[in-house]
Amino acid sequence: MIVYESNRFWVKDMVNFTRSYTMKKIIFGVLLIGSYTGLVCFVYEFYGLESNLHSGIYSLLGVILSILLVFRTNTAYDRWWEGRKQWGALVNNCRNYAIMVESLLPANDKDTRRFFAKHIANFCIALRDHLRDGVKTDALLLLSDEEISELTPKKHKPNHISLWLYKKMTALQKAGVLSEADAINMKIHHNSLLDILGACERIRKTPIPFSYAVHIKLFITVYGIMLPFGMIADFGYHTIGLVMVIFFALLGLELMAEEVEEPFGVDCNDLPTGDIAHNIKNNVFEILMDERPVQEEAKRELYEKIH
Repeated sequence: MIVYESNRFWVKDMVNFTRSYTMKKIIFGVLLIGSYTGLVCFVYEFYGLESNLHSGIYSLLGVILSILLVFRTNTAYDRWWEGRKQWGALVNNCRNYAIMVESLLPANDKDTRRFFAKHIANFCIALRDHLRDGVKTDALLLLSDEEISELTPKKHKPNHISLWLYKKMTALQKAGVLSEADAINMKIHHNSLLDILGACERIRKTPIPFSYAVHIKLFITVYGIMLPFGMIADFGYHTIGLVMVIFFALLGLELMAEEVEEPFGVDCNDLPTGDIAHNIKNNVFEILMDERPVQEEAKRELYEKIH
Protein backbone atom coordinates (compact mmCIF):
# COMPACT_ATOMS: atom_id res chain seq x y z
CA MET A 1 0.00 0.00 0.00
CA ILE A 2 1.27 3.49 -0.83
CA VAL A 3 1.53 5.44 2.41
CA TYR A 4 1.10 9.21 2.12
CA GLU A 5 0.04 12.24 4.11
CA SER A 6 -3.17 13.64 2.72
CA ASN A 7 -3.48 17.34 1.80
CA ARG A 8 0.24 17.98 2.16
CA PHE A 9 2.33 17.16 -0.92
CA TRP A 10 0.35 17.82 -4.09
CA VAL A 11 3.10 17.22 -6.66
CA LYS A 12 4.83 14.46 -4.69
CA ASP A 13 1.58 12.52 -4.37
CA MET A 14 1.01 12.73 -8.12
CA VAL A 15 4.55 11.46 -8.79
CA ASN A 16 4.08 8.56 -6.37
CA PHE A 17 0.89 7.63 -8.19
CA THR A 18 3.01 6.52 -11.14
CA ARG A 19 4.34 3.68 -8.96
CA SER A 20 0.97 2.02 -9.36
CA TYR A 21 0.82 -0.90 -11.75
CA THR A 22 -2.69 0.26 -12.63
CA MET A 23 -1.38 3.68 -13.63
CA LYS A 24 1.02 2.08 -16.09
CA LYS A 25 -1.89 0.23 -17.67
CA ILE A 26 -3.86 3.48 -17.88
CA ILE A 27 -0.97 5.28 -19.58
CA PHE A 28 -0.61 2.45 -22.09
CA GLY A 29 -4.33 2.58 -22.89
CA VAL A 30 -4.28 6.37 -23.26
CA LEU A 31 -1.30 6.22 -25.63
CA LEU A 32 -3.04 3.53 -27.65
CA ILE A 33 -6.25 5.55 -28.03
CA GLY A 34 -4.14 8.61 -28.84
CA SER A 35 -2.38 6.75 -31.65
CA TYR A 36 -5.71 5.51 -32.97
CA THR A 37 -7.20 9.03 -32.84
CA GLY A 38 -4.14 10.43 -34.61
CA LEU A 39 -4.60 7.89 -37.40
CA VAL A 40 -8.30 8.83 -37.74
CA CYS A 41 -7.44 12.54 -37.89
CA PHE A 42 -4.76 11.94 -40.51
CA VAL A 43 -7.10 9.91 -42.73
CA TYR A 44 -9.86 12.54 -42.46
CA GLU A 45 -7.48 15.41 -43.25
CA PHE A 46 -5.63 13.58 -46.00
CA TYR A 47 -8.76 12.50 -47.89
CA GLY A 48 -10.83 15.58 -47.00
CA LEU A 49 -13.54 13.55 -45.32
CA GLU A 50 -16.32 15.10 -43.26
CA SER A 51 -18.01 13.67 -40.18
CA ASN A 52 -21.79 13.80 -39.99
CA LEU A 53 -21.94 12.67 -36.38
CA HIS A 54 -23.20 15.28 -33.94
CA SER A 55 -21.11 15.69 -30.77
CA GLY A 56 -24.28 15.96 -28.66
CA ILE A 57 -24.88 12.20 -28.82
CA TYR A 58 -21.49 11.67 -27.18
CA SER A 59 -22.49 13.89 -24.30
CA LEU A 60 -25.56 11.73 -23.73
CA LEU A 61 -23.52 8.52 -23.93
CA GLY A 62 -20.94 10.07 -21.58
CA VAL A 63 -23.62 10.75 -18.97
CA ILE A 64 -24.83 7.14 -19.15
CA LEU A 65 -21.26 5.86 -18.91
CA SER A 66 -20.53 8.15 -15.96
CA ILE A 67 -23.51 6.75 -14.05
CA LEU A 68 -22.29 3.21 -14.65
CA LEU A 69 -18.74 4.09 -13.56
CA VAL A 70 -19.94 5.79 -10.38
CA PHE A 71 -21.85 2.66 -9.42
CA ARG A 72 -18.82 0.54 -10.37
CA THR A 73 -16.33 2.51 -8.29
CA ASN A 74 -18.69 2.72 -5.32
CA THR A 75 -19.19 -1.04 -5.37
CA ALA A 76 -15.43 -1.64 -5.57
CA TYR A 77 -14.69 0.80 -2.74
CA ASP A 78 -17.38 -0.81 -0.57
CA ARG A 79 -15.50 -4.10 -0.90
CA TRP A 80 -12.19 -2.38 0.01
CA TRP A 81 -13.74 -0.61 3.00
CA GLU A 82 -15.51 -3.75 4.20
CA GLY A 83 -12.15 -5.54 4.14
CA ARG A 84 -10.58 -2.73 6.16
CA LYS A 85 -13.38 -2.88 8.72
CA GLN A 86 -12.92 -6.62 9.10
CA TRP A 87 -9.18 -6.26 9.70
CA GLY A 88 -9.85 -3.43 12.13
CA ALA A 89 -12.22 -5.73 14.00
CA LEU A 90 -9.52 -8.41 13.94
CA VAL A 91 -7.11 -6.04 15.69
CA ASN A 92 -9.64 -5.24 18.42
CA ASN A 93 -10.70 -8.83 19.00
CA CYS A 94 -7.14 -10.15 19.16
CA ARG A 95 -6.22 -7.52 21.73
CA ASN A 96 -9.34 -8.29 23.77
CA TYR A 97 -8.64 -12.02 23.49
CA ALA A 98 -5.06 -11.53 24.71
CA ILE A 99 -6.11 -9.25 27.58
CA MET A 100 -8.72 -11.77 28.74
CA VAL A 101 -6.22 -14.63 28.62
CA GLU A 102 -3.68 -12.56 30.55
CA SER A 103 -6.19 -11.64 33.25
CA LEU A 104 -7.61 -15.16 33.72
CA LEU A 105 -4.47 -17.32 33.73
CA PRO A 106 -2.39 -17.91 36.88
CA ALA A 107 0.57 -15.55 37.13
CA ASN A 108 3.14 -18.34 36.85
CA ASP A 109 1.65 -20.05 33.77
CA LYS A 110 4.09 -18.74 31.16
CA ASP A 111 3.74 -21.70 28.80
CA THR A 112 0.02 -21.21 28.28
CA ARG A 113 0.52 -17.50 27.75
CA ARG A 114 3.15 -18.20 25.11
CA PHE A 115 0.83 -20.71 23.44
CA PHE A 116 -1.98 -18.18 23.12
CA ALA A 117 0.37 -15.37 22.09
CA LYS A 118 1.99 -17.29 19.26
CA HIS A 119 -1.22 -18.80 17.91
CA ILE A 120 -3.31 -15.63 18.04
CA ALA A 121 -0.47 -14.01 16.07
CA ASN A 122 -0.18 -17.03 13.77
CA PHE A 123 -3.91 -16.92 13.04
CA CYS A 124 -3.53 -13.35 11.73
CA ILE A 125 -0.42 -14.15 9.70
CA ALA A 126 -2.08 -17.26 8.28
CA LEU A 127 -5.23 -15.27 7.44
CA ARG A 128 -3.12 -12.72 5.55
CA ASP A 129 -1.49 -15.43 3.42
CA HIS A 130 -4.69 -17.47 3.11
CA LEU A 131 -6.31 -14.49 1.36
CA ARG A 132 -3.34 -14.29 -1.04
CA ASP A 133 -1.53 -17.29 -2.51
CA GLY A 134 -1.68 -19.72 0.40
CA VAL A 135 -0.08 -20.16 3.81
CA LYS A 136 3.53 -21.25 4.22
CA THR A 137 4.37 -22.73 7.60
CA ASP A 138 7.83 -21.13 7.63
CA ALA A 139 6.12 -17.71 7.81
CA LEU A 140 4.48 -18.64 11.14
CA LEU A 141 5.97 -18.06 14.57
CA LEU A 142 7.59 -20.44 17.02
CA LEU A 143 5.98 -23.65 15.76
CA SER A 144 7.28 -26.90 17.18
CA ASP A 145 8.22 -29.77 14.88
CA GLU A 146 5.04 -31.56 15.92
CA GLU A 147 2.91 -28.54 15.10
CA ILE A 148 4.62 -28.10 11.73
CA SER A 149 4.01 -31.74 10.77
CA GLU A 150 0.37 -31.46 11.83
CA LEU A 151 -0.30 -28.13 10.13
CA THR A 152 1.59 -28.61 6.84
CA PRO A 153 -0.90 -30.98 5.12
CA LYS A 154 -3.94 -28.89 6.15
CA LYS A 155 -5.55 -26.99 3.29
CA HIS A 156 -7.21 -24.40 5.53
CA LYS A 157 -4.49 -23.47 8.00
CA PRO A 158 -6.26 -20.55 9.76
CA ASN A 159 -9.08 -22.95 10.65
CA HIS A 160 -6.66 -25.44 12.16
CA ILE A 161 -4.87 -22.77 14.19
CA SER A 162 -8.23 -21.65 15.58
CA LEU A 163 -8.90 -25.30 16.44
CA TRP A 164 -5.67 -25.40 18.48
CA LEU A 165 -6.78 -22.30 20.38
CA TYR A 166 -10.23 -23.73 21.05
CA LYS A 167 -8.85 -27.07 22.23
CA LYS A 168 -6.48 -25.28 24.60
CA MET A 169 -9.31 -23.19 25.99
CA THR A 170 -11.47 -26.30 26.48
CA ALA A 171 -8.61 -28.11 28.22
CA LEU A 172 -8.14 -25.19 30.61
CA GLN A 173 -11.84 -25.26 31.45
CA LYS A 174 -11.79 -29.02 32.11
CA ALA A 175 -8.71 -28.59 34.29
CA GLY A 176 -10.52 -26.02 36.38
CA VAL A 177 -8.23 -23.13 35.42
CA LEU A 178 -11.16 -21.38 33.72
CA SER A 179 -14.69 -21.25 35.03
CA GLU A 180 -17.63 -21.87 32.74
CA ALA A 181 -18.36 -18.14 32.65
CA ASP A 182 -14.72 -17.37 31.77
CA ALA A 183 -14.78 -19.91 28.95
CA ILE A 184 -18.02 -18.47 27.56
CA ASN A 185 -16.53 -14.97 27.52
CA MET A 186 -13.36 -16.21 25.81
CA LYS A 187 -15.39 -18.10 23.20
CA ILE A 188 -16.98 -14.81 22.12
CA HIS A 189 -13.59 -13.45 21.06
CA HIS A 190 -12.52 -16.79 19.61
CA ASN A 191 -15.68 -17.04 17.50
CA SER A 192 -15.16 -13.48 16.27
CA LEU A 193 -11.90 -14.58 14.65
CA LEU A 194 -13.76 -17.16 12.59
CA ASP A 195 -16.49 -14.64 11.73
CA ILE A 196 -13.84 -12.25 10.40
CA LEU A 197 -12.20 -15.09 8.48
CA GLY A 198 -15.53 -15.95 6.84
CA ALA A 199 -16.26 -12.31 5.98
CA CYS A 200 -12.85 -11.87 4.33
CA GLU A 201 -13.31 -15.11 2.36
CA ARG A 202 -16.68 -13.84 1.18
CA ILE A 203 -15.06 -10.68 -0.18
CA ARG A 204 -12.16 -12.62 -1.70
CA LYS A 205 -14.22 -15.33 -3.39
CA THR A 206 -17.17 -13.26 -4.61
CA PRO A 207 -15.94 -10.83 -7.27
CA ILE A 208 -18.04 -8.37 -9.22
CA PRO A 209 -20.31 -10.34 -11.61
CA PHE A 210 -18.40 -11.06 -14.80
CA SER A 211 -21.11 -9.94 -17.22
CA TYR A 212 -21.38 -6.58 -15.45
CA ALA A 213 -17.63 -5.98 -15.57
CA VAL A 214 -17.43 -6.97 -19.25
CA HIS A 215 -20.37 -4.71 -20.12
CA ILE A 216 -18.59 -1.63 -18.74
CA LYS A 217 -15.32 -2.54 -20.48
CA LEU A 218 -17.18 -2.97 -23.77
CA PHE A 219 -19.01 0.33 -23.32
CA ILE A 220 -15.76 2.23 -22.62
CA THR A 221 -14.02 0.60 -25.59
CA VAL A 222 -16.82 1.37 -28.06
CA TYR A 223 -17.16 4.91 -26.70
CA GLY A 224 -13.43 5.51 -27.11
CA ILE A 225 -13.43 4.15 -30.67
CA MET A 226 -16.40 6.31 -31.69
CA LEU A 227 -15.33 9.48 -29.89
CA PRO A 228 -12.85 10.82 -32.50
CA PHE A 229 -15.50 10.74 -35.24
CA GLY A 230 -17.77 13.04 -33.24
CA MET A 231 -15.08 15.58 -32.34
CA ILE A 232 -12.90 15.83 -35.42
CA ALA A 233 -15.22 18.22 -37.30
CA ASP A 234 -15.02 20.76 -34.46
CA PHE A 235 -11.47 20.32 -33.19
CA GLY A 236 -9.36 18.89 -36.01
CA TYR A 237 -6.00 17.59 -34.75
CA HIS A 238 -6.81 18.92 -31.27
CA THR A 239 -9.14 15.92 -31.09
CA ILE A 240 -6.12 13.75 -30.24
CA GLY A 241 -5.42 15.49 -26.94
CA LEU A 242 -9.08 15.82 -26.00
CA VAL A 243 -9.82 12.15 -26.62
CA MET A 244 -6.76 11.13 -24.60
CA VAL A 245 -7.88 13.23 -21.62
CA ILE A 246 -11.44 11.88 -21.74
CA PHE A 247 -10.25 8.29 -22.12
CA PHE A 248 -7.76 8.80 -19.26
CA ALA A 249 -10.64 9.64 -16.93
CA LEU A 250 -12.91 6.80 -18.04
CA LEU A 251 -10.27 4.09 -18.24
CA GLY A 252 -8.68 5.24 -14.99
CA LEU A 253 -11.92 4.90 -13.03
CA GLU A 254 -12.54 1.39 -14.36
CA LEU A 255 -9.00 0.09 -13.75
CA MET A 256 -8.76 1.64 -10.28
CA ALA A 257 -12.08 0.01 -9.40
CA GLU A 258 -10.66 -3.32 -10.60
CA GLU A 259 -7.64 -2.90 -8.35
CA VAL A 260 -9.41 -1.96 -5.11
CA GLU A 261 -12.22 -4.51 -5.44
CA GLU A 262 -9.72 -7.23 -4.44
CA PRO A 263 -8.23 -5.62 -1.30
CA PHE A 264 -6.16 -8.46 0.16
CA GLY A 265 -3.34 -8.75 -2.36
CA VAL A 266 -0.06 -6.87 -2.67
CA ASP A 267 -0.99 -4.22 -5.22
CA CYS A 268 0.09 -0.73 -4.20
CA ASN A 269 -3.50 0.25 -3.30
CA ASP A 270 -4.45 -2.94 -1.46
CA LEU A 271 -4.93 -3.11 2.29
CA PRO A 272 -1.71 -3.32 4.36
CA THR A 273 -2.74 -6.67 5.84
CA GLY A 274 0.88 -7.65 6.36
CA ASP A 275 1.57 -4.59 8.50
CA ILE A 276 -1.67 -5.10 10.43
CA ALA A 277 -0.80 -8.76 11.12
CA HIS A 278 2.66 -7.77 12.40
CA ASN A 279 1.13 -5.10 14.64
CA ILE A 280 -1.27 -7.65 16.12
CA LYS A 281 1.65 -10.02 16.68
CA ASN A 282 3.58 -7.36 18.58
CA ASN A 283 0.51 -6.32 20.57
CA VAL A 284 -0.42 -9.80 21.80
CA PHE A 285 3.16 -10.70 22.73
CA GLU A 286 3.49 -7.46 24.64
CA ILE A 287 0.23 -8.15 26.51
CA LEU A 288 0.86 -11.82 27.27
CA MET A 289 4.66 -12.07 27.43
CA ASP A 290 5.75 -8.47 27.94
CA GLU A 291 8.10 -8.82 24.98
CA ARG A 292 8.28 -8.78 21.20
CA PRO A 293 8.68 -12.14 19.43
CA VAL A 294 11.22 -10.93 16.89
CA GLN A 295 12.92 -7.66 16.09
CA GLU A 296 10.37 -5.35 14.52
CA GLU A 297 10.88 -4.68 10.83
CA ALA A 298 12.49 -1.35 10.04
CA LYS A 299 10.53 -1.00 6.81
CA ARG A 300 6.94 -1.58 5.89
CA GLU A 301 6.01 -4.58 3.83
CA LEU A 302 6.59 -3.89 0.15
CA TYR A 303 3.42 -3.82 -1.92
CA GLU A 304 3.76 -4.17 -5.66
CA LYS A 305 1.99 -5.91 -8.49
CA ILE A 306 2.90 -9.60 -8.74
CA HIS A 307 2.75 -10.97 -12.27
